[in-house]
This record gives sequence, C-alpha cells and structure tokens, in this order.
Amino acid sequence: MHKKLTLARMAIVGLALLGACGRMDHVGKAPTFSPANETPEHVAMLWQGLPATTHPQRAVDVSSLWSGERQSLLGDRRAVRKGDILTVVIEIDEKAEISNGTSRSRSGEESMGVSNLLGLPQRLDEHLPDGASMATAVDLSSSSGSTGKGTVKRNEKLTLRVAATIVDVLPNGVLAINGSQELRVNFEMRELLVTGYVRPEDISRQNEITYDKIASARVSYGGRGQITDVQQPRYGQQLLDVVLPF
Repeated sequence: MHKKLTLARMAIVGLALLGACGRMDHVGKAPTFSPANETPEHVAMLWQGLPATTHPQRAVDVSSLWSGERQSLLGDRRAVRKGDILTVVIEIDEKAEISNGTSRSRSGEESMGVSNLLGLPQRLDEHLPDGASMATAVDLSSSSGSTGKGTVKRNEKLTLRVAATIVDVLPNGVLAINGSQELRVNFEMRELLVTGYVRPEDISRQNEITYDKIASARVSYGGRGQITDVQQPRYGQQLLDVVLPF
C-alpha cells in the first residue's frame, strides 16, 4: 500500500513538472521564438525538386518578353511547386445569434384505500398508535417540471496576412500549405498558424489566396507569455473540473 502511494505521489509531481515546463520558458524573460530551421516550411524549401527544363536556356531567352518562363518579365510567378511561398489573406467578419427555449411539466397522483377487506384494516388499527389507520393504505403523488433557455451570440472579426509555404504537392495537383508567424511584444508572444490545401488555379496573380478557398483550413491565432498564463486556470483546477461530477 505504501509503495502504491509513493508511485501515485511521484506521478502527480511528474505531471506538475511537465505542465510547468512550458511556462518556465518565459519566467523572468520574454518567450523564446520557435526554431525556424525545424519547421515543415524549412524542410520544403530545402527540397530541390526536378529541373524545370531538360536543356539549358540562353540568357536572352530567359529575359525575352515572349517567354513563358517564371523568370521572364511577364512570366507567371504564382506559387506552384514545393518550397514556393504565397500569401494567405484572412478576413473574418461573422455574426451569429441563436436562441431557443424549452419548457416541460408533469404531475401525477395515485391513491388506494382498503377500508373494508375482510375486516383486516379494523383489526390492524387496534395495534396501531392513536390516530393511525389502514383505511388509506397507499397514497402517492408526484410532480416534475423543467425549464430550459439558451442564447448564443457571437461576433468575430479578424484581419490577418501571413506568408505560407507549399510543403507538398499531392498527386492530383492540390497544394498542401503551412504557414506560421510569431510576433513578440514585450513579454507576450503572438502566434499565427495556417495549414490546409489549395488549388493552384485559386491563387491570384498577386500570389495571394483567401482563407475561404483553403480546404481543411486550420487557423490558429493565440499566444503565450505572462499575460496568457494569468488568464488560464491552473492545471490542477482544470483537472478537478474534469474529474469532479458536481
């Protein structure tokens, strides 16, 4: 028994230390930037890929006005290959309001008496205390009621721009993108993450794409730092909120 208690204490201490590791990064100092050379974007940029042409071109062909190459004056410079960069425009201005109400009530009453049942109630009354009687043997009543009302109001407005990198080109030509951005102001770090899949034809001539054209879009805008830590409940409180049934 003592060994089990020791293991349980060690597990609790280990969980507490594990939860505190993320906050120890900015104790007494600003949060640390994430390493840029360990991101999927950096790996995609290191991929050389296949050559665009099988034979070398002369310099005059590259700079020609009538050339369709990406390096030409009128060439298409939209991101289409692994490692290319494009701009994701996030403009969210949504409002939603939902209201509903529910009301329910129920009542029931049951009564049963055995005033004359072969004289048994009268015989039993002789052995009961004064005032007690078996004339009304069963008398039940019940009632229940419930009322519910819910209202949801949401107003979201977000305008952001972030550079994303093509990390993979799927067999059907769809591009997998991944973008991240970190902005540190004093002791607070703001993070913007964007991932999803886009079609090359949805990318504009300005090499931009709006978030509503990104399939399986995952947009995260948050942060970490001293202010964020104060706004979040402690790990122990979050654990108790999950475990406690009341």
